[in-house]
Amino acid sequence: MIYLRSTLFALFLLVFTPIWAIICLAVFPFMRSETRYRFVSGWNKTVLWVLKWLCGIHYEIRGMEHMLGALDQPIIILSKHQSAWETIAYIALFPKQLCYVFKRELLWIPFFGWVMAALKMIHINRDNRETAALSVASQGRARLKEGKWIMLFPEGTRTAVGSHKPYLKGGARLATATGAAVIPVAHNAGRVWPRNRFLKYPGLVIISIGPVIASEGKTGGQLNSAVESWIETEMRVIDPSAYADAAKTEAHSK
Repeated sequence: MIYLRSTLFALFLLVFTPIWAIICLAVFPFMRSETRYRFVSGWNKTVLWVLKWLCGIHYEIRGMEHMLGALDQPIIILSKHQSAWETIAYIALFPKQLCYVFKRELLWIPFFGWVMAALKMIHINRDNRETAALSVASQGRARLKEGKWIMLFPEGTRTAVGSHKPYLKGGARLATATGAAVIPVAHNAGRVWPRNRFLKYPGLVIISIGPVIASEGKTGGQLNSAVESWIETEMRVIDPSAYADAAKTEAHSK
């Protein structure tokens, strides 16, 4: 049954995404950037609804008051990254327009990439680290001045459930350079939509939004450590069994 539901979801995306993209590209010339973003978010909300109805994937948000209390502040969101689920869900669920930082190759994906190119996101060339860092800094400053929030995944790539990679300092450094505060986010979406997997499993995704962490008076390294500490501690609260299983596996391998 899980395979059938996952197949039906894949077929839904295959049909719905090009249709929505064509509609977006047709109406975008008559919209401002903010209106385009809200229009595009209809795709994200629809996908979340289909995942709930078809695949049995529900979600619970904890700590939304931290975001609602910071709507007038420049914010950089640094999030755990386990799945494709959160990249879809955040646009639908978070109360502010988000600017993702992503590799420019995604712009070449038919339909999906074309719509992304029409939004004011931050795309970089990952092959050149120095150029990428400068691009994130310049584009990030511009987006923050426009009142948008920057969205980064400091682990750099999706991680397996119960694990984590050392956090990259780019997002924290951008925060200290611009004076923006950071909101950390933990979640367990890898439980229902594992990284690089076709199958979608029924279950509850818990999104835990942390308190605002000010960048003032901190170095990029200090801020990054504070974010990593909060997220990884919170991961063990919302998904304790994953880390218990990981610890057992590590012990057995020694």
